[in-house]
Amino acid sequence: MATYMYGGLAARRLSVFARLSAGAAARRAVTPPSRIPSSLPRAASPFTGGTVMSASITRPSGPARLRRAARESVSGLPRQFWWLWTSTLINRLGAFVATFLALYLTVERGYSASYAGLVGALYGLGGVISSVGAGVLTDRLGRRPTMLAAQLSTAASVALLGFMEHPVAIAAVACVVGMATTASRPAVQAMMADIVAPEDRVRAFSLNYWAINLGFAVSSTAAGLIAEHGYSALFLGESALVLVCALVVFWKLPESRPAAGTPAGPDDVAATPAPVSMLTVLRDGRFMTVVGLNLLLALIFQQAYVSMPVSMGRDGFSSADFGLVIAVNGVLVVLLQIPVTRFIEHRSPALLLVGSALLAGYGFGLTALAGSVAVYALAVTVWTLGEIINSPTQMGLVVRLSPLHGRGRYQGMYALSWSVASLAAPLVGGTVIDQYGADALWAGCAAVGTVAALGYGLLLRSLPGRTGAGEVASSTSGEVASSGAGEVAYSGVGEVASSRAGEVAPSATGKTGKGADSTVGKAAGGTARSAYSPVPHDVP
Repeated sequence: MATYMYGGLAARRLSVFARLSAGAAARRAVTPPSRIPSSLPRAASPFTGGTVMSASITRPSGPARLRRAARESVSGLPRQFWWLWTSTLINRLGAFVATFLALYLTVERGYSASYAGLVGALYGLGGVISSVGAGVLTDRLGRRPTMLAAQLSTAASVALLGFMEHPVAIAAVACVVGMATTASRPAVQAMMADIVAPEDRVRAFSLNYWAINLGFAVSSTAAGLIAEHGYSALFLGESALVLVCALVVFWKLPESRPAAGTPAGPDDVAATPAPVSMLTVLRDGRFMTVVGLNLLLALIFQQAYVSMPVSMGRDGFSSADFGLVIAVNGVLVVLLQIPVTRFIEHRSPALLLVGSALLAGYGFGLTALAGSVAVYALAVTVWTLGEIINSPTQMGLVVRLSPLHGRGRYQGMYALSWSVASLAAPLVGGTVIDQYGADALWAGCAAVGTVAALGYGLLLRSLPGRTGAGEVASSTSGEVASSGAGEVAYSGVGEVASSRAGEVAPSATGKTGKGADSTVGKAAGGTARSAYSPVPHDVP
């Protein structure tokens, strides 16, 4: 018996030795000594006392890393997205009127800050009226018809506004401009969600927002200089560029609305087969909380286009000065949006929203100390950082919470928060400046930013800090949504990113606890992301 055990043990040892020898021979065959570069440094072997080759890894240079990051940021997106991106850029290159409307009314036409605030409020009221209606039309008629109707209406009403003389006529046409301008937003965002894969949406929203601010940086600087020679060119120029934008949509963008009965993908948290009405949206407490908190931030951000130009005008600054200061916002977004998005895309959305609220509030609060163009620019820099963080995070979360066949209505409700802010911010800003001075307004912005940050902090408590191996962000029950491929949704910034690098081998139960023939969370490809992720997911 002992001889048998010893013989078996020896046989197993010989078998192991044979396998090790075969592996070493295979490695030598793959990399023969004659092909090893002699220039590689040699190090002492801890086993034989001789030397072994050691190769150093050459890291790509800084410019090479930047080029690779740029390629990764723009690669893999569909052609339709780039035409939509182009139309957005053209539209924003001509966004003259909304930015300079308050300055036009107070400096060029001589109206009071209160009247400028009233006109701005009516502009916002138009947006309130059209936001919900445009969201419904986006779902019923389609994305493309809604966009075309909104853009043609914008071109006509903006041109008309430039020829209005009577205060009542100016206010009425401004309301129409607000309706037309806002009507395209739900359709644009819904189309983007339709045509871009879930794992690319955060990146797509960031690139779209980058285009918005690239156009804004150019248009605000150019408009400030053009306004020195007359405002009529601003109204006509915006009208012409909006028409060009409509032509791009007409010729290059087909309808993207999902057909009735199209099953929702695994990224649709709020996917439901039942028809989606506005009442459904209003009953979605989690989504309405996000909308309410965004309203607070929107009230702050709107002051940049209503109260800040009035405040600068009262301090003796020119329209060109304001154009340069507000252009800092666009330039910073153009330079920082993409790298910042790459940095934040796998971090907790709630924490990012808390930070963005504080940056926005206290950035505008810093305006109270501004007495020169440089200090105004510094204040703009602070709140712009908050804007850069907030925009892709917020938009990804909104799309994530929107059901497939109700995206238009959900986007309309989200746009409504901005429209309500456009309505309320001018009234509040103009009244506070007239009654208490600009410094009181900027202090109020800091207070509102703090309240919004606290609200996002409470929202953080309702979201999971980390997702374990048995949980998936795309399902409140922790089960994988049926996708037919066993892919696990992987969360980016406010977004499910069904990453190609995040596929988990399908299991018999459909859970994410174990992949087929794997340990918990082991990815099918070995190098892919596992079901357990150190990245906090955005929704329960």
